[in-house]
Amino acid sequence: MSDYRIKGETGEWEVVIGLEVHAQVTSNAKLFSGAATAFGAEPNTQVSLVDAAMPGMLPTPNMECIRQAVRTGMAINAQINKYSRFDRKNYFYADLPQGYQISQLYHPIVGEGTLEIEADEKAGIAANKVIGVERIHVEQDAGKLMHDQHPTMSYVDLNRSGVALMEIVSRPDMASPAEAGAYLRKLRAILRYVGSCDGNMEEGSMRADVNVSVRKAGDPLGTRTETKNVNSVRFVMQAIEHEAHRQVEVLEAGGKVDQETRLFNPDTGTTRTMRSKEDAHDYRYFPDPDLLPLNLSDEFVAACRDSLPELPDAKRDRYLGLGISAYNAAVLTAEVESARWFDALLDAGAKPVAAANWVASELFGALNRLGRDISDSPVSPAEAAELLGLVADGTISGSIAKQVFEIMLETGDGAAKIVDEKGLKQNSDTGAIEAEIAKVLAANADKVEQYKGGKEALFGFFVGQTMKAMQGKANPQVVNELLKKALG
Repeated sequence: MSDYRIKGETGEWEVVIGLEVHAQVTSNAKLFSGAATAFGAEPNTQVSLVDAAMPGMLPTPNMECIRQAVRTGMAINAQINKYSRFDRKNYFYADLPQGYQISQLYHPIVGEGTLEIEADEKAGIAANKVIGVERIHVEQDAGKLMHDQHPTMSYVDLNRSGVALMEIVSRPDMASPAEAGAYLRKLRAILRYVGSCDGNMEEGSMRADVNVSVRKAGDPLGTRTETKNVNSVRFVMQAIEHEAHRQVEVLEAGGKVDQETRLFNPDTGTTRTMRSKEDAHDYRYFPDPDLLPLNLSDEFVAACRDSLPELPDAKRDRYLGLGISAYNAAVLTAEVESARWFDALLDAGAKPVAAANWVASELFGALNRLGRDISDSPVSPAEAAELLGLVADGTISGSIAKQVFEIMLETGDGAAKIVDEKGLKQNSDTGAIEAEIAKVLAANADKVEQYKGGKEALFGFFVGQTMKAMQGKANPQVVNELLKKALG
């Protein structure tokens, strides 16, 4: 639950938020044609006759897009509708060559589901919360208007025209920008785990329409506005923050909130009016006469379910069961690439808890410093497992492992080779360590007396001096044991 409220002159206001997320389906071809979907192509180079709405061209459903939508629904425990139907949504826009969009209003392919967001006290989310998902339907994207190519004319790029989208419609169950941000991050993670959308919001393959209204506690829902095509989690949160405060100001000034579509300006963090909001009847929906309804077989649905990977929540629970801390489990499962890399590290024989601590601190720290993603890590899971294995069997200490890791990053050499060539093996020779301890204690007799007199914090000093004398190569565990014995 969230304690987020807006304090106005007339009291506190609650915010009610719903998101309509448009996620581009991972597919090499468009929803109803064989045209390519690759990002960044030259304008109008990925357009079929169907996409351009040439007379007599009939759409044919791409079943890979249907499969991905079904798998996405399964990942949020949603109802899968074996019967679904395509409708025409009629409106005129320059980048919509058909004069209508093929969508699913009355019979979507996926029904109700749920998505749970985790507590985050720092962000103001006091407890886990289940957000309802009303439906997922598949539809085709429109093209793109290009206004910066000519001083007096706009151009149209139809490369995106006909690209398959999943529209994932939440219930109005979110009550703060933080909850909306957590929902969007969790949904993005699920889509990326499933492989049904790459989640690249900066490329436009995932964007959100943000529905916001405000009300006094206990009042019915207020009039909502819809802010279109917001393309980052941070911008979604900013749009909600601004829009909620704007609506409170309008209502407290005696005005009324208009049901309208708005646009978000990322430079100013504000929203502005785009047009009055249409209702469903304004689009004159009717069943598409060129497309038969979809009737999914039991075998198709079963194959979709069998193809699902381990999802973020299940993976996190498995990590917790291995003794990994809740924080590290959350960090490791936040991105699918991190989770896959970590699983490969475990498969290579690394101990779970030590491996999780090392990845979350040493590896992520190094990647951040180098400006690289984990999928582009200069050290492979197998190489990392070798390094961690040398620590686990006592060949090197944790501090020496850090030196070895830095050399691995610089040279690409394996950990065992570096340890051998640099003479970095840990010394567990009790006789040699005892001799150095005796020298340290003799040189610091005054501190020995202070320690025996109750100043136990000096123990760390003796450990440090002994390790320094042995150039950091002494086994810390052996040093600790022998020091305790020498100090009585």
